Amino acid sequence: MRYLPHSDAERKQMLDVIGVNKADDLFASIPKLAFKSKDFNLPDHSPEFLVQAKLEAMAKKNICASDAAFFVGGGAYRHHVPASVDHLIQRSEWLTAYTPYQPEISQGTLQVLFEFQTQVANLTGMEVANASMYDGSTATAEAALMARRLTRKNKVIMLSGLHPQYLDVVKTYLGDDDGLVCLSEADDANIGSIIDDKTAAIVVQTPDFYGNLRDIKSLADIAHAKNALLIVVITEIVSLGLLEAPGKLGADIVVAEGQSLGNPLNYGGPYLGLMATRQKFVRQIPGRLCGETVDASGRRGYVLTLSTREQHIRREKATSNICTNAGLCALAFSIHLSLLGQKGLAKLAKLNHARAVKLAQALKEIAGVELLNKSFFNEMSVRLSKPANEVVEALAKKNILCGIPVSRLLPNEKEAENLLILTATELTSDEDIDRLSSGLQEVLS
Repeated sequence: MRYLPHSDAERKQMLDVIGVNKADDLFASIPKLAFKSKDFNLPDHSPEFLVQAKLEAMAKKNICASDAAFFVGGGAYRHHVPASVDHLIQRSEWLTAYTPYQPEISQGTLQVLFEFQTQVANLTGMEVANASMYDGSTATAEAALMARRLTRKNKVIMLSGLHPQYLDVVKTYLGDDDGLVCLSEADDANIGSIIDDKTAAIVVQTPDFYGNLRDIKSLADIAHAKNALLIVVITEIVSLGLLEAPGKLGADIVVAEGQSLGNPLNYGGPYLGLMATRQKFVRQIPGRLCGETVDASGRRGYVLTLSTREQHIRREKATSNICTNAGLCALAFSIHLSLLGQKGLAKLAKLNHARAVKLAQALKEIAGVELLNKSFFNEMSVRLSKPANEVVEALAKKNILCGIPVSRLLPNEKEAENLLILTATELTSDEDIDRLSSGLQEVLS
């Protein structure tokens, strides 16, 4: 039996109610260029074992992070995930298919989300965190919308150094909006004269896309002087094991990508968005909040305390249409962080920075490589004497994945062609750094 067993008569009845002639009319808003325009030369059917063999052969064309000297970051980082994390997330108390709508049978899931919120609030130095967002980029866009609701102002200033893909997501969320102001690096220094009484928020990433640490305290002072909010974006959550929490420096909303803890690299997701803010702003936070309570017998229990999304309340009152939380990824994050503890996270962060310092020292010794950072955590940018894309492709053939060419993400930037972003984590060995150094010297000579 087909999965969709509707008869032709039933389909016609539905189309008549909607007011269209055929099902294809439902997709009229999609540009024609988005539809398949060529034959992909795929068989209509094939035995399972042949499909498996075909896909395995295709997969072998990839270079795996674990099989190469790996220096790629840019918002997704390779860290060690303890085997115990994968074991624990599969326990029946937590492994669930969907949102815990029925608290009486979802206590395990609700409790771990409550603990997750506590951990995120402590990490970011904020008073309350939600559970949770899709990923760091959508969390950033939701934070911009939240700031507009809170301030009832429209202007959102994006400082330079925000991850280009995060900026693209923000533009998609906000649409063709003249209230979105994107600054260049030169403009950043004049932020005091650019911000005005119509500004809802300043958005800054630290460490930024190029690895630079940003002065959060001074930006918070500038924003608050104009009754605007400061939104801090973090793509490498491990950095908070070493850096001061943004909330303690004056941030009003902190959003982050939590992939680095508990969640290994994969092809774009699922990842884990974090969002935290101040208690007074809690009514405008998107997503949902888990809370602790007691039942009729006085026993501790957990519930969905706040869920201001359009599935639960009137659409015009909803803070977002976030329709699920990254529950399993949040659980993995929470277990990994619990295993590390406060001292363990600080030790991991220090080890990441030490590995990055070792990488930076090696890069400084290579002719044709100019280190551009004055400060960094575990990610840095360099200017090469040759186009970065060519260098990356050449070293990939030697099983060295040497970083991200900036031109791939910013193809219209004139000075991006020779820029390369490299990352070192606790998994970056001395041998990896030596291989990179030798490879760069050979390619750039």
